[in-house]
Amino acid sequence: MPPAGNEYAAEQLKNEGNKRFKDGDYEGAEGLYSQAIQKNSTNPLLFTNRANARLKLEKWEEVINDCLRSIELLRENMKAFFYLAQAQLSIKHPNEALSSAIMAYELCTNSPQQTSNAATISALVLKCKKAKWDIRERERIRRRGDLLSDLEALLETQYKKDIDEIDEHVETGKVSRVEGQEEREERKSEFEEKRDDLRTSFAISDPEHQQKRDVPDWLVDPVSFELMVDPVVTKNGRSYERATLIEHLKRSPTDPLTRERLTISDLRPNIALREACTEFMENNSGWIYDW
Repeated sequence: MPPAGNEYAAEQLKNEGNKRFKDGDYEGAEGLYSQAIQKNSTNPLLFTNRANARLKLEKWEEVINDCLRSIELLRENMKAFFYLAQAQLSIKHPNEALSSAIMAYELCTNSPQQTSNAATISALVLKCKKAKWDIRERERIRRRGDLLSDLEALLETQYKKDIDEIDEHVETGKVSRVEGQEEREERKSEFEEKRDDLRTSFAISDPEHQQKRDVPDWLVDPVSFELMVDPVVTKNGRSYERATLIEHLKRSPTDPLTRERLTISDLRPNIALREACTEFMENNSGWIYDW
């Protein structure tokens, strides 16, 4: 433990840093939080405060280091996981970001004092999940494009061999120049037809024509972050997956995100959303359940 005088000095520096942060002076706030940490390196809140300032300054790696240190000092540290997820997402690490965001969400929803942040953290979880999906989609499109290119290259190689063989026959007198030209035109027509058939086959097998596939936010339950199939709407207009919300209400008769009082009898089927979800899933049944 730091000396009592150091704890007091650290608290004063933190308070001054908070003022700088509120005024938008993030560099000044970062410096004051750093001074506070020098006085008291066992206070996890000092590291989360500095991480927040560094988020504003886009110092992603330093944010990550501060958050990890804060979590070492206080495992159930919602803000540290929340800031950590944002930094990890910014450096294109969506898998790690999703894990951190889910941890922040769980800590938030399990703590009545922090539920005002639930909707914000829920949105971050969804953002991380979509970023993770985007990477998979880009890789899928790249691989699919590579495969199509490879197959087209094989067709073109065979076509060139056929043309070379025809040219050789013309040179050796096996066929006349007129016959050779006719064979070249025939081989060219066959090559182009096979290439077009190949491209058509790829397009038909992928209804999105190799475009990035995405899941709209309205299709995703904000509690489980899975696809909704039987959505219900609450008194305040929020929609949730019925089974997920009922399980939550068995534990706590409150809205998962707003903490307003809510009971099962308050729920109503969201028929329009259910029909939209069903239609989207039917139109994208080949891939939607991989999301």
